[in-house]
This record gives sequence, C-alpha cells and structure tokens, in this order.
Amino acid sequence: MSLTPFSLASYAVIGFGLLLGIFGVVRGGSILIAAGCAAIAISQRNERVIGRFLPLAMAVALFALAIALPRGR
Repeated sequence: MSLTPFSLASYAVIGFGLLLGIFGVVRGGSILIAAGCAAIAISQRNERVIGRFLPLAMAVALFALAIALPRGR
C-alpha cells in the first residue's frame, strides 16, 4: 500500500476528525471521519466489490448517525 497525496489527505482528515471528537466536537468529528473513510473506500480500485463498498456503507452510516445526533448543549 503506497501513500498517494489523496490517501495521505484522507488520513489527515480522519486524524483531525478524531482530534475534534476527543475535544468535544463529536458531530463535526464524526462527519470528518466519515468523509475520510469514504474517500479511502472510493479510492480502493483494486479491491473486490465487498472490500470497497462495505467500508463505504459504514462511512455513510456514520455520516447519517452524526447528522442524527442531538445537540449536547
């Protein structure tokens, strides 16, 4: 697995989402993690169908969950 600039940026988005989640911005962190995971799943061209679309489906589910979270204030 080689790190292209696109995958490196995706990992950076995931890491930033984790940091946001740790420091209390859970909704924004979840959305960034979902976006980064979706970008990585879409870029996997050599994977089989299940190896590509299962992570994409999980990223979409995480995005939907992040949107559905109530505000914690």
